[in-house]
Amino acid sequence: MKEHVEKLYALSRKPSRRIIGLMSGTSLDGLDVALCHVVGSGPETRLKVEHFKTVPYEDGFRNAVREIFAKRQIDFQQLCLLNPFIGLQHAQMILECLSEWGIPTSEVDLIASHGQTVFHAPQKQHGIAGFPNATLQIGDGDHIAVKTGIITLSDFRQKHIAAGGEGAPLAVYGDYFLFSQKGESRILLNMGGIANFTFLPGNLDTSAVFTTDTGPGNTLIDAFTRLHFGKSYDENGSIASSGVIDEALLKALKDSPFFEQPFPKTTGPEVFSVDYVKNAMQVSGRGGIAPNHLIATLTQFSAEAISEAIRDAMPAGEAFEMYASGGGAHNPVLMSAIGELLGRHIRLIDELGVSGDAKEAVLFAVLANEAVAGEALYFGEKKGVPGVSMGKISFPG
Repeated sequence: MKEHVEKLYALSRKPSRRIIGLMSGTSLDGLDVALCHVVGSGPETRLKVEHFKTVPYEDGFRNAVREIFAKRQIDFQQLCLLNPFIGLQHAQMILECLSEWGIPTSEVDLIASHGQTVFHAPQKQHGIAGFPNATLQIGDGDHIAVKTGIITLSDFRQKHIAAGGEGAPLAVYGDYFLFSQKGESRILLNMGGIANFTFLPGNLDTSAVFTTDTGPGNTLIDAFTRLHFGKSYDENGSIASSGVIDEALLKALKDSPFFEQPFPKTTGPEVFSVDYVKNAMQVSGRGGIAPNHLIATLTQFSAEAISEAIRDAMPAGEAFEMYASGGGAHNPVLMSAIGELLGRHIRLIDELGVSGDAKEAVLFAVLANEAVAGEALYFGEKKGVPGVSMGKISFPG
């Protein structure tokens, strides 16, 4: 076993590392696989994405996860089986990508696996006295390491919670290392199932870095697009653009305790669920709303939750540029609504050198690099950004 520790030590001292970052989001569309060449660590990190691919999930895989996803009552055997199963599936996808790219496993130093979130329960959400923040990602790292033969880091969110955070958002670390720019304050908005943003000050002061979830991104739009139109998402916002926003339903959707909680905060599909929308429809008397009007209203709901969070969280008069990533960045109706509400042009993160589709997988590669080769970085006395390394190490042998 000593050889594995010695190899890890040698990796930590290399000037650069080749790391595969993995991300599987709440949309369950597929596994994002980003092969990154990472030089240095911390604020001196330099990264190049050598290859990127989203490997689509088959319907059977997707449906198996949805049986336990964001549900309080589940079949625990299904959860137990899926933990190694997802790890093995992800490992096979990695091997197929490397084969396609013509890269032997021996030339990859590390795998950084986010896993699949199946439940997110910050204390502010579960409200049970005596119990801490909690979150659960499955897709066992040991199975990935053994099947690929590559040292794997996984389960990143637990250390964040152990150090006082809520387990999310984690993008802030990679955002600061890769995208901070002296002289330009930036907001990096990521719109996956849940939307979040990172504020990066132009003076590079780590104590001023800020991150929070804002509420739903695509999760509700996707859920009702599947339900009413049999599609996984509203491509190009075409359904939303054919509908009319229902103001009564929109008001009911915005009536959630989450929006009253102080920043920073996190949430998930456990709160913003199909049942949440159905309840708002009942309260507002809009149970018979046409599906396209519903999608239009849910899109506006996400846009208003995002824009109001940014306005409320940012100091008055703060000048910043805004860059978007995630699936929501491909929805022109959502992007236009946010831009109009904030009165500014929103650019794509691609302009900063990393594809918005690859960004989350890339950021987990950065977290793995920090765990192996980085130093502790102080982000100030505030909640949500503990200065700790994250990721549990799985050796292949």
